[in-house]
Amino acid sequence: MTIFQSIILGIVQGLTELLPISSTAHLEIIPWVFNWGIIPRYFDIALHFGTLLAIVIFFFKDWIKLVVGGFKQVIKKEKSTEGRMFWYLVAATIPGGLIGYICEHYIDEFLDEKQMVAMGIIATSLIIFGVLLYLADKYSKTETEYKDMTFKQTFLIGLSQAVAFIPGVSRSGITMTVSRFMKVDRESAARFSFMLSTPITFAAVVFKLKDFIFNLEFLIGVLASFIIGIIVIKFLLDYLKKGSFKIFAIYRVIVGLLIYVLIFVK
Repeated sequence: MTIFQSIILGIVQGLTELLPISSTAHLEIIPWVFNWGIIPRYFDIALHFGTLLAIVIFFFKDWIKLVVGGFKQVIKKEKSTEGRMFWYLVAATIPGGLIGYICEHYIDEFLDEKQMVAMGIIATSLIIFGVLLYLADKYSKTETEYKDMTFKQTFLIGLSQAVAFIPGVSRSGITMTVSRFMKVDRESAARFSFMLSTPITFAAVVFKLKDFIFNLEFLIGVLASFIIGIIVIKFLLDYLKKGSFKIFAIYRVIVGLLIYVLIFVK
């Protein structure tokens, strides 16, 4: 692992983790295309730590309100939007977290040992779930804002994270897709997706902490993913006030087709 590689991968992580285009896919594709060899799995999680910091810092005030509201709802029986959303987030995190924990080891082994097959799965996932994102965004009505989301909506969105263990699906992609199918507006879909990713990513970082190698490459990669992550969150929330997910769906399909071409060539 060189400093140049860590910078590139950090930038890629910052861009792709928070956009609905699959960071796992891109972190597998880049080393494969440029013959960098297999990137250590701890480094992948380290880069996720960078985007986790970006989400926590960007939504720091929101998280404080959520936590305080959640505990006030239990201890003082004070009902609030923040308290309700806190417990919705807790419930929505459990199914995806459990399935991700169970499947993680097998997925990592598969990606390392059967790379060409993995690339085919990534390409297929990018295309299929890109089409689903497009259909959900184009044909679903917009009826629900973030503050009005129901337990049913948030739980089903959280449950959809279970599919994200398939390489190329994208955790943010599948949660935003299901959010749109559930008639949540685009900006709220992105906001809830960011908030929902926080506890699962935090847990993954904690579990892999013992494997981290705190060298210069590690620090630069985390810093790059953090800086780009902050920029991407701001960009996406502003963009979705008027824009759609169409551009990301098209991008997924194009990248998927290009991977098929590269598989054929290689």
